Amino acid sequence: MNNKYLILVLVVAVVLFGGWMMSQYISYNSGGKLTDTVYTKDVMDEGMPGKEMMDNETPVTQDVADVKVNVTAQNFSFSTKEIRVKQGDTVELAFSSAGGFHDWVVDEFGARTKRLDTGESETIKFVADKSGTFEYYCSVSTHRQMGMVGKLIVEP
Repeated sequence: MNNKYLILVLVVAVVLFGGWMMSQYISYNSGGKLTDTVYTKDVMDEGMPGKEMMDNETPVTQDVADVKVNVTAQNFSFSTKEIRVKQGDTVELAFSSAGGFHDWVVDEFGARTKRLDTGESETIKFVADKSGTFEYYCSVSTHRQMGMVGKLIVEP
């Protein structure tokens, strides 16, 4: 009878210790590395050459804008927690892995990078043709469940 209790106590202790170690690992590796930087079309256009028009020029309207976003993945986190664009924008995402094996996925737009190892990068493009808030995530192993997610906000 004593052996059963001893085994039960050891199993519970190992599970609790493993959970604590995982929480410490995630806290240590994501502490101070995540930013809430938001990239928008307006920020990208600000200060660009040729923004001012001469008096005799006719304005040209553009319905669709290219929005460029840089995202770096490392130790169960993305460098950018939120990306904000307008519906209809073409998003160019420059994705790189600074540590570990990661990818970047948004199911609703069929946007997905390859799985990249440390030091690798890839650029993808997709059209944000639906408005709403969408989750992007890393699909490698349990990275998504461990908090490797962010928000893509597409405004109408």
